Amino acid sequence: MSEEEDDQPLKQEPLINHLLELRTRLLKILIGVVLVFTPCAYFARDLFSYLSGPLLAAMPAKNSLIATGVAAPFLAPFKLAMLVAVAISLPWTLFQIWMFTAPALYKRERKLIIPLLASSTFLFFAGMAFAYYVIFPIIFRFFISVAPAGVQVTTDISAYLDFVLKLFMAFGAAFEMPVAIFLIVWTGFVSTAQLGRYRPYVIIAAFAFGMLLTPPDIISQTCLAVPLYLLYEVGILAARLLLPDTSDDADAG
Repeated sequence: MSEEEDDQPLKQEPLINHLLELRTRLLKILIGVVLVFTPCAYFARDLFSYLSGPLLAAMPAKNSLIATGVAAPFLAPFKLAMLVAVAISLPWTLFQIWMFTAPALYKRERKLIIPLLASSTFLFFAGMAFAYYVIFPIIFRFFISVAPAGVQVTTDISAYLDFVLKLFMAFGAAFEMPVAIFLIVWTGFVSTAQLGRYRPYVIIAAFAFGMLLTPPDIISQTCLAVPLYLLYEVGILAARLLLPDTSDDADAG
């Protein structure tokens, strides 16, 4: 087989075959999530206790979380267990998506998809870990320290879960910056040299993003802004190494 023939999508299949394949992949994704959810549901209360650790560590010893809803003591840990199962099974889910889309991709695209999926998964989990171990302690200590005199901080477990999930998603998405930069360079939208010239704007945007997601102090903002900028540089470096022909005037960066 010639190089030109090898760099072509696989043979096209009838629409019904694609639909059947899609159903198979979705079922496998569902089965994977259910299998992971079973042990997560058993340890749901332990998972919630671990998740609430940063807040409880920042609260006075006499304070604790509360449940204002009748079913909240059950629903909040159950919801967390389901979301943890979805997160843990994410590599399996992405693999099934890859298996479904691979026949429609060119050879050069198939070589890049798996590394992109793996790096995306790793970076998303890294962002969540960064939020839990670095940002959460800073945020919760700040929020509790500014509570007015006479106000006892007793957070509802459902409200706490919703709050931390939003931060997990925000930081997980923010840590996808290297993958996003690689993709926009790969598609030819910008070059790495152009991205290098955008550095001053990226620094300002990183601190603005940190100001929006963290308490209004320079330490908290820096804890988020610096990693975001470093991830921007990682994205440029990855694009230059893996897509050298896109850096038309790399010396400008």
